[in-house]
Amino acid sequence: MNDKFYPIAAPILNGNEKKYVMDCLDTTWISSNGKYIQLFEEQFARYCQTKHAIAISNGTTALHAALLAHGVTQDCEVIIPSLTFIATANAVSYCGAKPVFIDCEADTWNINPALIEQKITPRTKGIIVVHLYGHPVDMQPVMELAEKYGLFVIEDAAEAMGAHYRGSKVGSLGHSATFSLFGNKIITTGEGGMVTTNDDSLAEKVRLLRGQGIDPNRKYWHTIVGYNYRMTNIQAAIGLAQLENIDWHVDRRRSVAAQYHQHLKDEERLVLPIEKEWAFNVFWMYSIVLKNGGEQKRDELMLTLRKKGIETRPFFYPMHVLPPYDDLQPPSEFPVSNEIAAQGINLPTHGGLSQEDIAYISSSISEAMDAIHQV
Repeated sequence: MNDKFYPIAAPILNGNEKKYVMDCLDTTWISSNGKYIQLFEEQFARYCQTKHAIAISNGTTALHAALLAHGVTQDCEVIIPSLTFIATANAVSYCGAKPVFIDCEADTWNINPALIEQKITPRTKGIIVVHLYGHPVDMQPVMELAEKYGLFVIEDAAEAMGAHYRGSKVGSLGHSATFSLFGNKIITTGEGGMVTTNDDSLAEKVRLLRGQGIDPNRKYWHTIVGYNYRMTNIQAAIGLAQLENIDWHVDRRRSVAAQYHQHLKDEERLVLPIEKEWAFNVFWMYSIVLKNGGEQKRDELMLTLRKKGIETRPFFYPMHVLPPYDDLQPPSEFPVSNEIAAQGINLPTHGGLSQEDIAYISSSISEAMDAIHQV
């Protein structure tokens, strides 16, 4: 009997987090001003190979600010994957615009670039790609389409800090990118986000939107309707310490994934995550898909694992089945997303897992599937 609990995620604070936070407390710089915000932005931009990184309150507000900076209004359409977290669609809706959903690829589970062009209309303003669960999107055909039709591309890199596409870091591949720094992400500030871009004008707009639209050269003079989307100095202090150890965090995720793969590679009832030859997958979550299982079998497996102390999560529900968006496009347009979402499970994936933990979780999966299929 194993009484240990295996959480789906756990932040690892093994660097200068406490030291930097104590510096904020000792100096009383605890709000949205302070040296750590600038340091964190500078180091984040350097890591992502971009000119700018703008710290922001969370990943959703990062998306909203980026969309506004790109000029999205209520007359616009923005193309996004259906298989994503709802924040991607919600941010489009915040602008009064319409999200247009695209089915996913069967192997990477990312937006299928081959299906995008047929959904482009005169109202289409841009495309948001999501590097789902840590695997980068095939960006070259997306960027070619964007250039052909004059569209912007935002990378929703909430789950993919440190991933590469053809040797370039996510965050530097589109016209802008957004990151989440929630507690379960590759690195964290507790709550927080970031916008990256090489576009000076876009970066200026995001900074203006983030800070209530106040003129940087004229105190309390507000030039636009802005938002309070600022990050605190304490959050940035944690983020800087995390970023100093980013290579360790990424290496640990990839090590965890490699161990899972070694244990599960011969399990014929599962589809395992892949890494394309042009990709560097950071495996934000090690995710598996049941073959011919269906949603009921998936849920039975998750419940059985929970009884063994193993926390799991289902894949995201596709946007086209959720109540806010289920009247926009018929489910028949999304055969791959429908199947993947109904049968996908995220396993515990974080730097605190030992080899013994991963071996136990993996063996428990096979045992649980044996029991389920015998019923």
